[in-house]
Amino acid sequence: MIKAKGQSPVNPIVYVETSVVSYLTARPSRDLVIAARRMWTREWWGQAAQAWTPRISDLVLEEASRGDVQAAALRIEALRGIEALPITPDAG
Repeated sequence: MIKAKGQSPVNPIVYVETSVVSYLTARPSRDLVIAARRMWTREWWGQAAQAWTPRISDLVLEEASRGDVQAAALRIEALRGIEALPITPDAG
């Protein structure tokens, strides 16, 4: 946590890409590596709001809304309330 002199603590910003929310909301897998990654992602997600300030972009929202309609709805719901950072020319 970062604290400027005379100010309240500020959590560092972390950019959440589409793969994170995909692992978070994916169906269970029998593949042990994939299952472990999903478990780690759920654990991280549960603690993220306390340690970091999550941010996404409109590109993440666009990617998360693609594919299976039900899976996309879960991804979009997980991202609800997370502020989207503007896409600048420097990002290209």
